[in-house]
Amino acid sequence: MDTFTATTFPELTETPDDFLKEVKQDKQMNFYELESYIGDLQQSGFDTVRLRVQLYKKFSVPLFALIMATISIPFGFLGSKAKGIDIRSVGSGNIGATNAMRVLGKPAGIFVLLMDAAKGYMAVWVFCYLIWKVPNETCGITAGIFAVLGHNYTCWLKFKGGKGIATTAGVYLALAPWALLVALVVFVLAILVTKYVSVGSIAAAVALPATVWIMLPQNLFLGIVTTALGALAIYKHKSNIKRLMAGTENRLGQNKSAEAVK
Repeated sequence: MDTFTATTFPELTETPDDFLKEVKQDKQMNFYELESYIGDLQQSGFDTVRLRVQLYKKFSVPLFALIMATISIPFGFLGSKAKGIDIRSVGSGNIGATNAMRVLGKPAGIFVLLMDAAKGYMAVWVFCYLIWKVPNETCGITAGIFAVLGHNYTCWLKFKGGKGIATTAGVYLALAPWALLVALVVFVLAILVTKYVSVGSIAAAVALPATVWIMLPQNLFLGIVTTALGALAIYKHKSNIKRLMAGTENRLGQNKSAEAVK
């Protein structure tokens, strides 16, 4: 990749303050050229935080649109359509990994699980840290929020999506991996005891915020966001809770050929 320096842009001076004025004046420069120039300044020891803020303001709308369009991709729905099925009309009607595994089979279910988790991880690491290069936890947490909301309310399916368990796991793999590990242990144990994946998901939605508060009590923003995401995950399982109370919830491994949703 070419390295962009001050000489690449004759209209710019070498100081970050003057460059900041140029960005504010909305000069015709593409994102990657600006990003490369800022990278050169950072390597030279300049404080580039204000430059990056202006850069993201300048390109925020197209970047946000690209990110949301990417992390909102409903892999469960696409996988079912590839097999001539609309996953929303069979099994639990959910586009997530559990229903995909039940309706489409284990390989497809695992694929959906990994891709939904990857969306959460990508939102934090790829988009926030690698592309935007903002080494700020607040940016990562905010990106994680949009990842989960983008999955749960995907723009590709009229804002009706999944329940966000795998995507949340991907987000916290990047943000708080040890807290995620505890939640995964709770998830597995709950499934082993009850044979209900939904019970495991709900238990993990409680365990994750509790663990974050215990392990990272100093991070108020992360604690609040994790609690809110946990509450959202439980809310998204309201139909599962009703079936659990009625005794009609499918147990793990039960009846691979799913019935149509009423």
